[in-house]
Amino acid sequence: MEAVATLKEALAARTHVAAPELVETIEGGSTGKPRLRCYACGHRCPIPDGAMGVCKVRFNDAGTLRVPWGYVAGVQCDPIEKKPFFHAYPGALAYSFGMLGCDLHCSYCQNWVTSQALRDSNATAPPQDTTAASLVQDAVRQGAKVVVSTYNEPLITVEWAVEVFKHARESGLVTGFVSNGNGTERVLEYLRPFIDLYKVDLKSFDDKHYRELGGRQQPILDTIVWLHASGVWVEIVTLLIPGFNDSEDELRGLARFVAGVSPDIPWHVTAFHQDYKMLDAANTTAAMLERAAGIGRAEGLRFVYAGNLPGRVGGLENTCCHACGERLVARHGYLITQYRVTADGACPACAKPVPGRWSASFGGQRTPFPFLPRQRTPRNGG
Repeated sequence: MEAVATLKEALAARTHVAAPELVETIEGGSTGKPRLRCYACGHRCPIPDGAMGVCKVRFNDAGTLRVPWGYVAGVQCDPIEKKPFFHAYPGALAYSFGMLGCDLHCSYCQNWVTSQALRDSNATAPPQDTTAASLVQDAVRQGAKVVVSTYNEPLITVEWAVEVFKHARESGLVTGFVSNGNGTERVLEYLRPFIDLYKVDLKSFDDKHYRELGGRQQPILDTIVWLHASGVWVEIVTLLIPGFNDSEDELRGLARFVAGVSPDIPWHVTAFHQDYKMLDAANTTAAMLERAAGIGRAEGLRFVYAGNLPGRVGGLENTCCHACGERLVARHGYLITQYRVTADGACPACAKPVPGRWSASFGGQRTPFPFLPRQRTPRNGG
């Protein structure tokens, strides 16, 4: 555990005072010292003096809530389709940055090296000091249109994300989160002026399963409702895990909930592969994805996609007009092979508006060039 202790010390030196909107003082416990209630995530941790929240990166330092600041643990410029966002600026580059820590502990996490760095001594992702301005300068240099906070859970490092997003907005860039969605109304209100796109991992539609992952289902559902009502563009991803979240009842309930918020919210069902501590579940097949997608469409969702198995899921990588069926965007994995959305974001065949955030023109798909120094490339989702 020495590596974890050393990393904890390193991160404690890279902190900032929490946003006042996200903390309040509450009655002390047995010690009589006041505790701090943190509102960065759905746990709403009451943190005693000298202690950390569930996330292990926000802590009470003599009555001041300290939060992560001034570093990254991963940076990569990717196609926006990798996040995945399919209805937001197709072909654009997304400049992705992440820190360390998470408020959940999913046994199948594909980003465990960053998310579980404070819990698992085998997770080693040293922080690299940086500034918000330099990150945005690099994003512009690489031709990115979007800056995305991802890899770890961005809600627990939201103050740093907002600092980066302020600079991104000044440079004319779009901003986004790739998140588990375990939010609070306070953190979403704090983030809202600086966020354009939000991908939520809806990991299950069973509260028991969420508790196995270290959380609760209701805050995630509340976050989805709040984001959509507030005008943030939302896309939802479910990593389909055989034997965990793939029952017919659960998938129907999940799809019905999303359709009830809006049938225009894209739902991505993506393929699980054995990772981290979940090595006993079978890998997801194309047939499993197609079955889940069929359930989503039957429950009223207009835009359902299957991911992680490029070329093996029929037309489930493509965007089609929900009114006339015209193919609008054809994809093979992250590669766009056809783009036909009009300049005003509509179908060229029937003129029906296509929900999303579209550029006035499609100039082809941008190709990233390497970030220097190279770092481990984290994944999205999971």
